[in-house]
Amino acid sequence: MQIGIIGNGTHSKRIQKILRYKKKSFFLYKPLKNNYYDKYDFEKLKKCKLIFIITPNQSHYSYIKKLYKNRYIFCEKPPVTSKMQLRKLKKIQTGKLYFNYNYRHSKFASILKSLKKYNLGKLLYGNIINSQGFALKKEYKNNWRSNKKLCPKGIFEIVNIHYIDLINYFFDIKKVSKPKKINHSNIGNSFDTDITEIELSKNNFINIFSTYYSALMNKIILIFENGIIDKNNNKIVIYGPALNLDRFGFFKRPKIKKIFKINNKSDYLISLEKSIKYFLGHATKNKKFNKKEFFKSIESNNLIL
Repeated sequence: MQIGIIGNGTHSKRIQKILRYKKKSFFLYKPLKNNYYDKYDFEKLKKCKLIFIITPNQSHYSYIKKLYKNRYIFCEKPPVTSKMQLRKLKKIQTGKLYFNYNYRHSKFASILKSLKKYNLGKLLYGNIINSQGFALKKEYKNNWRSNKKLCPKGIFEIVNIHYIDLINYFFDIKKVSKPKKINHSNIGNSFDTDITEIELSKNNFINIFSTYYSALMNKIILIFENGIIDKNNNKIVIYGPALNLDRFGFFKRPKIKKIFKINNKSDYLISLEKSIKYFLGHATKNKKFNKKEFFKSIESNNLIL
């Protein structure tokens, strides 16, 4: 089956590299400025039965609408950027649309899938920090992520959405508070920093802080009634049980149940490769994606609009 890729940015090149590694050839369609179409190349693209949409968020729905019929679509998150587009997207659900919420295939996600075996109980609270210095790089000024027209919600719709989807996928979210969007760098007119509060269905909370304007940090701490999961950069530690006393009856730090050593960069690339493999596996077998998975993606998208 012919593969077409729309977009040639940094993330697209990662995907291209994975496809080459899998010995998959593809046609690369490079949108013109402001996402205008090159009619000749677009006709070539329409001959492809598998399409990867790896373009600025604002353009996703436009490409899906034009190309979804009789094709498998791999689209970067978020699927769309407005409530109106989301309503229309629900109507064109074909079983062949796949949205790349990449963290669903991460090591952290695999731990959440097997929570029961660690006997941690109910989730009470969480705190997530994701920091990197992208806004400190010269190219950020001309990048679509710093352009409010192309990225109206800034880092919220690029980074926070991954965590919102991950939490929603495993725990169900009742409400996402209005994000506090900040432009600390004063570069471009979009937002390089965001603070979001998530309320879970059982009135428990998770806070997310993300920024492109500081040193590299990736930290997740989830506090359960009977233990803790603590991801600090390249290590994930599971602690429990909660009741752990010394001989004088004072509380001690809970015992370590499990340690996972990871490399954030490798984990990201491996999870991306797994996501692509999952997509290709369905497409080559002409198999439809699970409806529940599709609507979970729609639900996560809706939470940020």
